[in-house]
Amino acid sequence: MNYKIEGAIKRNRKNFIIYAILWVVIAIVFVSPFSYSAHVAGLDGEFKLDVFIETLGTSITNPFGTLGALFTSGAVSNFISTLLVVTIFYTVFFFIGFVKSAPKNEFSDIEHGSSDWSQRGEQYQILSKNKGIILAEDNYLPLDKRGNINVLVVGRFWFW
Repeated sequence: MNYKIEGAIKRNRKNFIIYAILWVVIAIVFVSPFSYSAHVAGLDGEFKLDVFIETLGTSITNPFGTLGALFTSGAVSNFISTLLVVTIFYTVFFFIGFVKSAPKNEFSDIEHGSSDWSQRGEQYQILSKNKGIILAEDNYLPLDKRGNINVLVVGRFWFW
């Protein structure tokens, strides 16, 4: 199970920053105008849809002004509760995507012919790091090795 979490983190390392920036943009551009418009439309005790739509239209065109108006008009609690609901939905969708990007098995995304099958440099008892016949990245079959240096290539070639 550990390889699934590590694989998903490895695949999504760049996406974490993108998800965070997208969350901030959603909070500023959509949540703040929505919560401010809902606050203004409900000031008289009942919710007025025409006031909400009119205020939402003007608020979306100026999101940073709306963010400032949230604090001056006392609509911060409305903004925080709306932001909490949006964050919960956003987090659920984020984790669904994170789980779906997890590798299916331990050997997903391992290059065929790579030295990932060995650990702690045990392949260098036979192979060389520097020169010889290229087998994989940083793995060479030395030419000055005594004995049999025949190479068996296991795998297939893909031609499109």
